[in-house]
Amino acid sequence: MPTSPIIGKSGKPQSVIRNCRWSCILCLVLLVGCGYQMVGKETHVPPGLSSIAIPTFKNLTFEPGIEILFTQAFLNEFIQDRRVKVVIREEADSILEGVVRQFAISSVAYDSSGFVAQYQILVWADFALKDRTGKVLWVEKDVRETGWFRAPPVGVTSRNTGTSGITNEAAKQATLQKTAGFMAERIRNRFFYDF
Repeated sequence: MPTSPIIGKSGKPQSVIRNCRWSCILCLVLLVGCGYQMVGKETHVPPGLSSIAIPTFKNLTFEPGIEILFTQAFLNEFIQDRRVKVVIREEADSILEGVVRQFAISSVAYDSSGFVAQYQILVWADFALKDRTGKVLWVEKDVRETGWFRAPPVGVTSRNTGTSGITNEAAKQATLQKTAGFMAERIRNRFFYDF
């Protein structure tokens, strides 16, 4: 006659619980034994570059204020990363200079009535990282980022303003912020991993 297994507090047989514990311990031993370690804080930044200044970028486009939006995105990216200190130019070991060279917006999708349903924006920029003496450490030319936003349906107006033009402008600005964030992330990765 078969004997019933001893049941633990969880309602499961103790042999299952014991096997589960041994499996967890084995996994931990293997991870430690294989040299598993958390990565993400290692960089290829040369010694001595522990701070960065990001002065307001230059704007060579006809889009007003785009340089402020992109500069702010880059500042946010480096401040949130915390591997280098973001400081004023006079205190910085390195200076990231940027030029927003080109901005383009075009309609890329239309509704059944022929009205614009979606826009695409393209931004091109150049970047140079310099040390405190002005020596150029690296240059990134023609960095390009793309974003899209939907136009409000024809006849739909903003509750606050009564116009869909302002709704379009708000959507464009939100898309520019996202685009700036993506570009900032790429350049931050360039700074830390591809020196």
